[in-house]
Amino acid sequence: MNQPNKTNSGALATLVIVFFFWGFIAASNSIFIPFCKSHFHLTQFESQLIGSAFYAAYYVGSLILYLISSLLGYDILNKIGYKRGIIYGLLISVVGALLIIPSTNANSFAAILVSFFIVALGFSLQQTAAQPFAILLGDPSTGSHRLNLAGGVNSLGTTLGPIIVSFFLFGSVGSSAVEVTVTNVNNLYLIVAGVFAAVAIFFFLSKKLPDGKNDEKFEASSNASKSLLMITGLIIFIIIIGQLTNIDKVPLLIATLAVVAGTLFYANSSAIKNNNGWGAMKYPQLIYGMLGIFVYVGVEVTIDNNFGALLKTPGYLTDAGLDESKISKFVSLYWGSLMIGRWTGAISVFNLSKTGKKIATFIVPFIAFAVVLFVNHLYGNDIKDLLPYAACIVIAIAAFFFGQEKPVKTLLTLSLLATIAMLVGVFTKGMVSVFAIISGGLCCSIMWPCIFSLGIAGLGKYTSQGSAFLIMMILGGAVIPPLQGAVGDSTHNMHNSYMVAALCFAFLAFLALKLKSVLKAQGLDFDSQIESSH
Repeated sequence: MNQPNKTNSGALATLVIVFFFWGFIAASNSIFIPFCKSHFHLTQFESQLIGSAFYAAYYVGSLILYLISSLLGYDILNKIGYKRGIIYGLLISVVGALLIIPSTNANSFAAILVSFFIVALGFSLQQTAAQPFAILLGDPSTGSHRLNLAGGVNSLGTTLGPIIVSFFLFGSVGSSAVEVTVTNVNNLYLIVAGVFAAVAIFFFLSKKLPDGKNDEKFEASSNASKSLLMITGLIIFIIIIGQLTNIDKVPLLIATLAVVAGTLFYANSSAIKNNNGWGAMKYPQLIYGMLGIFVYVGVEVTIDNNFGALLKTPGYLTDAGLDESKISKFVSLYWGSLMIGRWTGAISVFNLSKTGKKIATFIVPFIAFAVVLFVNHLYGNDIKDLLPYAACIVIAIAAFFFGQEKPVKTLLTLSLLATIAMLVGVFTKGMVSVFAIISGGLCCSIMWPCIFSLGIAGLGKYTSQGSAFLIMMILGGAVIPPLQGAVGDSTHNMHNSYMVAALCFAFLAFLALKLKSVLKAQGLDFDSQIESSH
């Protein structure tokens, strides 16, 4: 037994690198977006299309996998194995990263969007395969520990990404008025492609690694497939209207939100009348969970992706607006806030005493904060003005204690806290506003597992299918950031555009209550179960 564990540990270390780079690339978009905006002379809405291309690929990739598996009657990924799935995903991302180089050389923003889409398409396949693969690399009972470790490293990638990318683009993190050259961009994505290729080769040559195949029956649901295709078709129709007409982008993006929500609710109401062919969509908690993931991913991404434009606004933080090259430390702190929360959330997987858990809940967030500060200091950023952020961490710790690891109570508490934080961010300026907006990351940090666990509760044999549908709703990251960008463009006020984020968090608070009532009607009350087990 010892030898397999050693091999699996090495594989896990390699797999963790993949998790790191998902976070690294996703968080780095917020540094690349301001560069593209100035380099290609884009509006704020147009600059957000980088995020749209990136997150839409997750939806498209997951949908293609699901539809092909439905047609064949078996899960493709289970058939080829998780190991090969990760390798293929890495190679797709290599192609995308390499395509960014000629796209930048050709000065084509459209080509860059396609390249980012291909990178993320590979990520979609990698993520779908890597999560169950991590569980296979050891005792299944400790699988959640490995996933939490990988998630923590992913968050470290989101913290380091903006700083490292800023270093490559601007030559040094803290320097100002440095023009980004095409050579800088080329070097960055050559390295990214090289790392992905190296990891793919390692996985291919590791013959002792399990393939991760299984022959479980695939649950096809024709009506659910039609609903997902309807959402896709209507979104494409809205995009075409946006391209061929001069209709303002805000109503078109609101229409996109209506299409997603309306189609899902129509699907659920139809499934309640006759559940044949609807599969997991007959469960209202899944529908609310899908909307929750859509809004959660959207708000997490929009806070960050529009942050660079807000920081550059004259009179917001500095009289002239913050220089592009100095944005990275604030972006890094935002993603570091997610790391702080996720490291804190991972404490519960360790067998600590009640007292030990309480002590760790106080200490771990500040250890994570120290890591964020140290990394920024290492790259030459002045961290003195970041130190008062410790007050926001104290508030978050109080919220974690109040939530008591209960999914509904935690989601409700953090959503309300984040709504207040966004409103403070909108109605103040300077570092108070900056910290209020960044603290949205602390609140977002542990929302995903809350929404996910509530969304798939009670699905039985449709749990796997429900999980796939929830992952598709990463699509929110492609819709909500450009909506905020369009609001900023139309009102000529990026500061007030953060009301979009406030509304998203308020909706998540409502959703927490809705999920509680829907599940309680089915005899499921996770919060009460957790309370009685304590």
